[in-house]
Amino acid sequence: MLHLAEVIRDTDTGKFLLNLLAVEESKLQWTFCNNQYIPLDNDDDNFKEGLLLLVELNNQGQILRCQSAKDWILNLLKEYLIEGNFRSNININIPEEEARLEKWRQELTSQSQDLTRIRLEVETRREELQELEQTLSWEKEKLKSQHQ
Repeated sequence: MLHLAEVIRDTDTGKFLLNLLAVEESKLQWTFCNNQYIPLDNDDDNFKEGLLLLVELNNQGQILRCQSAKDWILNLLKEYLIEGNFRSNININIPEEEARLEKWRQELTSQSQDLTRIRLEVETRREELQELEQTLSWEKEKLKSQHQ
């Protein structure tokens, strides 16, 4: 998996660590990482504190390849932020997305109301059953006492 990472120095040991900042989920989707660190080989003089790297890790968290993130970051800036290209490159229609989100919100609100209504109905039925059970128990006791 591809990660954006920053080289930091562990204040206790003085050794270099990779602070994983984000992980690539898909081509244009990244997720922030929280407090994930990978030790680096201190013998390598190529690593300096504060350096941003693109790091590919295997499933065991071992580094497969590592390169400077400078060109990648500059490319992102050029592609998505310079000269207002952000919207045109991603093809997002903001009003349509807002309408879609509002529709989802309304659907979720309706479903929540339905679930609340159903929960109240179930609770009412449960109370009715408990009352019926208690009445039947009293009737049973009454019958027992009459037959004795």
